Amino acid sequence: MSGTIVARILLDNAYYQTFGELPRIGSFAPDFSLVNTKLQDVSLANWMGLRKIMNIFVSVDNDVSAQSIIRFDEYGGGRDDLALLMVSYDLPFAHKRFKEAHDLQNIAGLSAIRHAGFGENYGVQIMDGPMAGMFSPAVIVLDENNTVVHREHIEDMTAQPDYAAAFRSLGIEIDE
Repeated sequence: MSGTIVARILLDNAYYQTFGELPRIGSFAPDFSLVNTKLQDVSLANWMGLRKIMNIFVSVDNDVSAQSIIRFDEYGGGRDDLALLMVSYDLPFAHKRFKEAHDLQNIAGLSAIRHAGFGENYGVQIMDGPMAGMFSPAVIVLDENNTVVHREHIEDMTAQPDYAAAFRSLGIEIDE
């Protein structure tokens, strides 16, 4: 791999490194190819014209990640101009199981299982430690033209994202 390791995450009182950095505010988001719960390849073009909140996380089976998915679904509901993209290395079946088990109506579960590069391109690939290869928690918000308007790297693996800041970057106020 080429690039610079610039971020770190905290897990069980130890720090681990991630590859690269999150896309910069004002830049165009790198395109991607991920797999949805219908086993279809999707890219940013699937949500063209919509604003997007990308919640990137370790696994739907991680309690902290699970809570973030549920809260983004709750806060983002009822908005036709907003896509809530939940991204991990989980199999598409796990995303579908989680969505159905929690009756989530507003999110799209996306898996990186079939296509390499997302973790590096988005600066979330964990490079060492027990979670090497998985994604570190992050939130990236895009406007309708796929310009990055907000980014948050969540260093502490036990912490939740700043939901209010993510939605506020799109002019949406939420009640937490």
